[in-house]
Amino acid sequence: MEDQGRLVVLDGLTESNEAVYLFVVSRGKTLVDDVASRFDLPVESAAAELESLRALGLVSREISESGYYSPVDPRFAVTSLLDRLNSELGRVRELIPVLGERFDRTLTATASTDETLVLSDRDTVAAWYVRLQHQALRDFMVFDRPPYVSSPLEPLETTVIGRGVLWRAVYAAQSFERDGAWDEAIRLTERGEQARIVPELPVKLAIADRTTALVSLSVEPGRSDAIVTSSAPLVAALCELFEATWSRAVPVQQARDSVGDLESAHRGPTSEEQSLLALMSAGVKDEAAARHLGISVRSLRRRSHDLLVELGADNRFQAGVEAARRGWV
Repeated sequence: MEDQGRLVVLDGLTESNEAVYLFVVSRGKTLVDDVASRFDLPVESAAAELESLRALGLVSREISESGYYSPVDPRFAVTSLLDRLNSELGRVRELIPVLGERFDRTLTATASTDETLVLSDRDTVAAWYVRLQHQALRDFMVFDRPPYVSSPLEPLETTVIGRGVLWRAVYAAQSFERDGAWDEAIRLTERGEQARIVPELPVKLAIADRTTALVSLSVEPGRSDAIVTSSAPLVAALCELFEATWSRAVPVQQARDSVGDLESAHRGPTSEEQSLLALMSAGVKDEAAARHLGISVRSLRRRSHDLLVELGADNRFQAGVEAARRGWV
């Protein structure tokens, strides 16, 4: 049979439908037996093929004993079929945004389970920090470092500690760059906070009762992305991070109590003291520092010791903290 084009792309038209339809278009009036003979089909199958074409409006059937099937003018029948297909496609296109929204909600639900929520709004992060303080019954662990999403909450912390909650905070050295931060930390230790200092902290963190944790996803200025989680393995890992950091941190109260002559704290540093502090902060080895200053290693160590005594510090990190507090660096 002559190839007259492919139509199976039309909705509802199978390959066998197409073959029968092209046969009817070429033949004109067609009986069921004609189709059965031409395509070697049982009579029932041939009738089903023709009825499928009639349901699509491509052929018509005479109301007579013969039951002839005749093709409907393709210029109208196929065009009508295409119009219906275009209408269906239009409805599908209208569904695309709806389906996309459902897909996005599924992704959000997957990323933010009942155990872990992703937070991006700074007010929401601040609200969760307050919520964790309210729900703490036994202990509260904090990594304190900039950037901050809310103002200091001394009264609330004092209330939480007053309920018998063990509050431990590890501060980064950056925490004391804010005006009044050192005095605030001292006040809180006097009210029951256990506080220590480390040079740096990788994240901002708050853990309530070792069951729920709020941890930052970014420490860049202007960013407040965080997660709050009650996932037991994740909270356990964050508790281990806190304990490991706590064990190597310097107690704030010790740094305060080790300050020697308070009157001397009001004087400015000498140029040599500033140089020593800069070299200490940079982690320069004694031999290299001595060469830089043009003195012997023995003299460098003696002067470094004198500087620690002046600052009331037991080690170089404490010296850096106290020097920062005095405004020497």
